[in-house]
Amino acid sequence: MAAVNTTGPAPYIYACTRMRVRKAGLLPREEYMRMLNMELPEVTRFIEETGYKTEIDELASSFSGVDLMEIALSWNLAKEYQRIIAMVPGHLKKLTKSYLLRWDIQNVLTVLRGKTQGVPSGKIKEILIPAGSLDKVDLDRLVGEDSPDRIVDHLKDHKLYSVFDREMAAALESGSFARMENELYKAYYADLIRESKGGVKGGHAFLKYVRLDIDTKNLETVFRVKGETDSESIRELMIEGGTFTIDELVRYAGIENVEEIVDTVRKKLDIESFSDVFDAVRENKPASEIELGLIKAKLDQMDRLSKRYPMSVCPILLYLEMKMYEVSNLRAVARGKESNLPSERIGACMVV
Repeated sequence: MAAVNTTGPAPYIYACTRMRVRKAGLLPREEYMRMLNMELPEVTRFIEETGYKTEIDELASSFSGVDLMEIALSWNLAKEYQRIIAMVPGHLKKLTKSYLLRWDIQNVLTVLRGKTQGVPSGKIKEILIPAGSLDKVDLDRLVGEDSPDRIVDHLKDHKLYSVFDREMAAALESGSFARMENELYKAYYADLIRESKGGVKGGHAFLKYVRLDIDTKNLETVFRVKGETDSESIRELMIEGGTFTIDELVRYAGIENVEEIVDTVRKKLDIESFSDVFDAVRENKPASEIELGLIKAKLDQMDRLSKRYPMSVCPILLYLEMKMYEVSNLRAVARGKESNLPSERIGACMVV
């Protein structure tokens, strides 16, 4: 890779341009459609011939079959994220690292859930993606612990330690980490909002993305629980900081008439990217289809933001998310083919 200047606008132009080049190299929809018509050995060969070959070769002596594919895809994703962090300069690096902290939440919860359910350590390690602030060594140490309390003890220097520590007793008592997960994401987004409003260069564009991400998550909850009247339980699920206030979201969730929900939401979020989602809600499509629609709407809106703010963190975040969904799609194809699922069913799980 060419040397990167560290001063002036050149590093920012270079980094954002590289993100657009990387995004253009991601698999197009036509390739996924082609893969859906392949048998598993053909899918395997196809993945081996793409940008994942290095990791497949590295892991081939330890794993085989679809397990090899899945772990190689995860390793590739983690390594790519680390390469992006190394590449981006100045405030873009700080914002990118803050965004990637979500992987710490996912990884630690995976370890906690796996350990409390008696999943073998090797199986837990296979699905971890060290793309946040906790690297492979940190995660191996967590997996090696024999109790949830000791796992949390290892996180004392982590930004979200207070939430892990506060929620652990209730999680163990209830046998569910769902509330802990909600509270972690609330703290994560609150921190992103504080950072974006803290005077950091590029904070305005970053805030646009954060609010979009929060809106997407909150709307998913509203559409999932629509018609529910337990306002306190619904309030607990919502994340502050998006376009809608928590009171508005709780009120929307309590509306029984679907047309009224969509019309009310649309008055504050009347952007083209979400039109298909609103149609799907009106047609009472399955929750999984609406969830995928929200992800596609978010990516479409992120693409628009990246064009409006071409030298900001937006092109970087867009690429990171699209890369994540490329890996997710390939895993879905490989696992779906292994399980002999119909192509239509596999395709319905993919973000394309």
